Amino acid sequence: MRALVADHSAVGRLRLTEVPDPVPGPDEVLVRVAAFSLNFGELPKADGRTPDGTIPGWDAAGVVERAAASGRGPKAGERVAAFGLSGAGWAEFRTAHIDDVAVLPDDVTFSQAATLPTAAVTALRALHKGGLTAGKRVAVTGASGGVGNFAVQLAHLAGAEVYALVGSKARGEGLAELGADHVITDPEEIDRPIDLVLDNVGGPVLTGLLDRLAEHAVVVSVGAASGEPSQFTSYQLIAGEISLLGFRHGGNAGPDLTELTRLVAAGRLQTPVDWESDWSEAGEAAVALLDRRIRGKAVLTIG
Repeated sequence: MRALVADHSAVGRLRLTEVPDPVPGPDEVLVRVAAFSLNFGELPKADGRTPDGTIPGWDAAGVVERAAASGRGPKAGERVAAFGLSGAGWAEFRTAHIDDVAVLPDDVTFSQAATLPTAAVTALRALHKGGLTAGKRVAVTGASGGVGNFAVQLAHLAGAEVYALVGSKARGEGLAELGADHVITDPEEIDRPIDLVLDNVGGPVLTGLLDRLAEHAVVVSVGAASGEPSQFTSYQLIAGEISLLGFRHGGNAGPDLTELTRLVAAGRLQTPVDWESDWSEAGEAAVALLDRRIRGKAVLTIG
């Protein structure tokens, strides 16, 4: 089969080549991939942590080519979204554990579905971990990115007052229509104490938010896109009894993916596809994502 592999000499450090077909385990389905999305954290970077020849890819959507040998999970021919922490999704075929697969409603396209497994599930779970309820004031940093965009929408759907923090006014365009009550570029613009922060950025943005939190506020950290350290004193947490929590996806995405695809099918959740092209342009898409030129998600389709 064909697949995208890490190649640090290629554009975007990605090269399309032939590799052996994957072999599914007893509780895994084999998916013929139609579309997949790119996530910043899985792209090969200059640090060399992704060796040449590695097939990246957490998110994919397509059709079940072969059902699980155990007889569990979706059947052959069903349209699915699939997640896999082990990667290998940027290929014509991928394996996925039945616990990380959701059957798609008819009204959800493969491109829409491909945006959900990492970004939307992360946003949903992180907000739940932070104790999201109606009436809370929620700040989302990096709100123009994939996780941030979904977090804004999901917090709004839950009845929260949403502060969307972005790097520039241009990157904040469209967030108000998705449910952000306040689109801002600096924590100093926050005029009322925040109950919950979903932080994708870290660094000075997170530091600036700590002085604008309500008592017993919760900060859930899901990323550090700024690449800068967050410098603060313990007193800033102790004085307001602030909880600072880390978050990782963890897998078992099937039930959450099912919930999210139903929201998409009902028109209640929008999928923020800012780049969509054939996977032959993967290198260009990767460069654009690393350069922060993509708002929301980049989706590649397999022709």
